[in-house]
Amino acid sequence: MKELALKYGCNPNQKPSRIYMADGSELPIEVISGRPGYINFLDAFNGFQLVRELKKATGLPAATSFKHVSPAGAAVGLPLSETLAKIYWVDDMGELSPLACAYARARGADRMSSFGDFIALSDECDKDTAMLIKREVSDGVIAPGFSKEALEILAQKKNGNYNIIKIDENYQPAPLEHKQVYGVTFEQGRQELPIDDELLSNIVTENKAIPENAVRDLKISLITLKYTQSNSVCFVKDGQAIGIGAGQQSRVHCTRLAGQKADNWWLRQCPKVMNLPFIDGIRRADRDNAIDVYIGEEYMDVLEDGAWQRIFKEKPEVFTREEKRAWLDKLTDVTLGSDAFFPFSDNIERAHKSGVKYIAEPGGSVRDDAVIECCNKYDMAMAFTGIRLFHH
Repeated sequence: MKELALKYGCNPNQKPSRIYMADGSELPIEVISGRPGYINFLDAFNGFQLVRELKKATGLPAATSFKHVSPAGAAVGLPLSETLAKIYWVDDMGELSPLACAYARARGADRMSSFGDFIALSDECDKDTAMLIKREVSDGVIAPGFSKEALEILAQKKNGNYNIIKIDENYQPAPLEHKQVYGVTFEQGRQELPIDDELLSNIVTENKAIPENAVRDLKISLITLKYTQSNSVCFVKDGQAIGIGAGQQSRVHCTRLAGQKADNWWLRQCPKVMNLPFIDGIRRADRDNAIDVYIGEEYMDVLEDGAWQRIFKEKPEVFTREEKRAWLDKLTDVTLGSDAFFPFSDNIERAHKSGVKYIAEPGGSVRDDAVIECCNKYDMAMAFTGIRLFHH
């Protein structure tokens, strides 16, 4: 198949639409079922690049949850703790395969943003991963292969019309890439920068100790940023992104957005939140929305009379600011990557509030000294990579 006609482009009025190989070669994909759209393919191709690189950098199966051409979550296949299994709503599924753990983490980090996602997997989709996908609302999945059991399970989604894309894992794109804007063709070399130990070797802070697990997490952060719409900042802990701030014009707004998402991920693990008395039969999306509101500043939207009765068996107590801050103070050893330099130390101050201990950023700001000084104040270790990772 050398080209594939699409229903429409980014919007229904943008016709005609297709994907094809400019050199006349075969497309590196097979659409097994469904009819993926323009944005589906943008998410699929960006997502697969991300997970393939995560697998290469860590040696672990990887998964990502993409929405609107940026990852909502990305992770490698480390086992789930009992707490994580519960807040990701997979505690009823027993022991999961490493790939399924990767997707549970990627999907679970920011469930609000992942609703209706497009999934990318680094390895053949197995039964466990397919079972997890089946129960969530998503647009489709791309992987280098699918087991027979996985295909049988996924065929039950959307009356057999769920988007399933198989990609040639050995496909290598041309070294030059092109796109058009306003009728003008842009050309550039592909972003092939390897994210490795050497990239993280220039540690500029007084604290120069970055343990192996933090090095792994910094790699995950930087690889995630390579495929996130810039400006972007990514918080990572224990093998998974826990907060991604994408597409903000101001870097500190990226940091605040990513930091708030990381905070929400941690607040969901507080016993007060985990033990919320939801009514029987509540839909997964409604439960996620209620938790998001309950831990935020608009908590009365779910606690006022007439509202809480539709969600909870009994009215929960308010999760006070003081309680939330006390719980957030227990979040430690978080890693943080930035796709460009931090121009002011306010980014470090905000990162500190979300437990950041290890940072990787390009460096090169006229205020690098102030940023380093702020890291030293909090005993953080920061590496200058010397490389920017913008993605548009």
